[in-house]
Amino acid sequence: MTERTPVDLWFDPFCPFAWMTSRWLLEVEKVRPIEPRWHVMSLKVLNEDKDVPESYRTMVERTIGMVRVVTAVQQKHDSETVGRLYTELGTRLHNQGRAKESEKFPELVAEALEAAGLDQGFADAMDSEEFDEALRASHNDGIDRVGQEVGTPVISVDGVAFFGPVISPAPKGEAAGRLWDGVRLVAGTDGFFELKRSRTRAPIFD
Repeated sequence: MTERTPVDLWFDPFCPFAWMTSRWLLEVEKVRPIEPRWHVMSLKVLNEDKDVPESYRTMVERTIGMVRVVTAVQQKHDSETVGRLYTELGTRLHNQGRAKESEKFPELVAEALEAAGLDQGFADAMDSEEFDEALRASHNDGIDRVGQEVGTPVISVDGVAFFGPVISPAPKGEAAGRLWDGVRLVAGTDGFFELKRSRTRAPIFD
């Protein structure tokens, strides 16, 4: 068997573009020898010292509970389990369009834990600061690799870390593999820092 290359991805489950990137990475796994490994970061932590609209700050404040739950699972289980929970959370938040139902997030988390085969006791982390230190440590581990000017997701592979790619929709099959090849090529080029254009479409979930 071909040895698989570990690829670390940091995400906030609430971020729709991180969700798109994560689904792309799972497509890449089907056509390239990579092993995705999942880590939490937090939009709340990322923006706590930044000048952002108050409406956005309020929104990300409401999402910290989900990040705490994923952190609690990350502390007790392996990366595959974290990825499984992320899939269940993201499917409900993004594909099912429930990201705006913040008052129902506890219900959503309970559903995701059950679907992922995890103990409902992890839901207690939503309103607890018990795992906040670990959450920040995971967040900083990712963001320190790329700098404070970027957001979620962060990917690290073979000692090279980068933000994104920001894509919509997520390519599939060999198209996903070709994008991976190109991203690795430019990200691994010494002195390369940025390639960007304005987004012209919202996340396309499928």
